[in-house]
Amino acid sequence: MKLYDFKMAPNPRRVRMFLAEKGISYQQAGIEVVNVDIGKGETFSKEFKEISPYGGLPVLELDDGTRISESMAISRYFEELYPETPLMGTDAKSKALIEMWNRRLELGLYTAIAYSFRHGNPMWKPVTNQVAEFAEVSAENADKQIHKLNKHLAGSKYIVGDEFSVADITALCAIDFAKVIKRRIDEEKHPHLARWHKLVSERASSQA
Repeated sequence: MKLYDFKMAPNPRRVRMFLAEKGISYQQAGIEVVNVDIGKGETFSKEFKEISPYGGLPVLELDDGTRISESMAISRYFEELYPETPLMGTDAKSKALIEMWNRRLELGLYTAIAYSFRHGNPMWKPVTNQVAEFAEVSAENADKQIHKLNKHLAGSKYIVGDEFSVADITALCAIDFAKVIKRRIDEEKHPHLARWHKLVSERASSQA
């Protein structure tokens, strides 16, 4: 199978972290990595659009030609193949809570950061009808989401209780991605988020 990837992008990183946490060897699983450079506009090429009509990364191409895009869909595929070291929950309650928080992070924090980046960075100008005010509002929304996450982590070791999950992967990739809109964790304002960030950044998978 092939995994279309780009080291600098947050969504492909989510899949790489997921595989690392699972202990899945690319060689053992038969995964060939294909680099697609977003910075050079390769995701907008005709050739890549045939692979991923929505132009997004990552994409997993199975041996039978099936193509799965979206980080969580790819992660779900590997969760089913390799159920050991579960990252998406073990029972109805934990699965629901992890899904809830993962969606909150995707639709709230990650989306706010992505919109601010798309509408405020010159690299997106050729493919985005940029609105500077929307970039600013989205950055403000990201600040609000960071505040909410810090408050939540006051009472939780990880995003969902005491066990590391895919929600932590999403949160870490979003927080680290926020540097593109000049957002960093303020240890005085966000001590609980800073504690969590240090904890998850020390995991080997964070370097995937």
